[in-house]
Amino acid sequence: MSEPGIGFRPQSELVRRAVESIDRAPIATQELAREVFGIRMAPAGLASRLVFDLLGDDRRVTVDSAGIWSRATRAAESEDRPLCEIDFAVVDVETTGGSPARGDRIVEFACVHVRGGELSRGFETLVNPGLQIPRWITGLTGIDDRLVEPAPRFEQVAERVRSELEGRVFVAHNVSFDWRFVSEELRHSRAEVPEGDRLCTVRLARKAVPGLRRRGLDSLAHYYGVEIDGRHRAGGDAWATAVILTRMLDEANRQGIESWMELESWLAGRPAGRAAGRPSNGARRTTAFPAGPIAD
Repeated sequence: MSEPGIGFRPQSELVRRAVESIDRAPIATQELAREVFGIRMAPAGLASRLVFDLLGDDRRVTVDSAGIWSRATRAAESEDRPLCEIDFAVVDVETTGGSPARGDRIVEFACVHVRGGELSRGFETLVNPGLQIPRWITGLTGIDDRLVEPAPRFEQVAERVRSELEGRVFVAHNVSFDWRFVSEELRHSRAEVPEGDRLCTVRLARKAVPGLRRRGLDSLAHYYGVEIDGRHRAGGDAWATAVILTRMLDEANRQGIESWMELESWLAGRPAGRAAGRPSNGARRTTAFPAGPIAD
């Protein structure tokens, strides 16, 4: 049964109310749930799930380790950064289930760095979640309780994870899923949650390869001829996603998208780059994303 007041307003209206509440003053997760959803006695788990499902992918807001929401501040170097100068952190996580608000945890984390079309391995580790891994997860990933038993808990690698993400655009295939888990684990570990932009390769695929009927990782890998070495493992999926990212950014460049601001406009369906009438006369530097070299 739904809680009172939930599901009776369009999501856009709920988002607007939430951002307005945050604009007035920083606000705790439970209080935000009461204001936005009208729940008087919201259990902590329910409040967290509702608010994170609503705002977890919204770059206008951020939340700290104490669960306090506030307006996000953008980096001083401005939004209009050339894409070839942006550092991307391409992340994949394997988890015990689908929702950190229901107690699911990360069992494997991997990050690949991308800059100007060059790939380099960041950080990869199994994680002991402190709870039993469901059989269906083991069947999908091959990760079981014995495999993660000697692995570190997330709090032991939280600072390393944070450093891998700091100052980079967070990228994932279905970014809201991976970001929700990573940010929640960082908060549980009392580590700082990095602020910054996020990019979803599913969303990017809708623009870069609009004729592709399916945009799952397997479909995109097949389309681009990318072999996934270790499917449904964080390292293999993150590396494949990073390669696919460079191919799609190269396609964006062919359509005249050369900066982060132009990319955001393009993804939002607004004219950008040469599509917006900017002359292509060779006077502006071309932002190309070559296939290599690849550094380990």
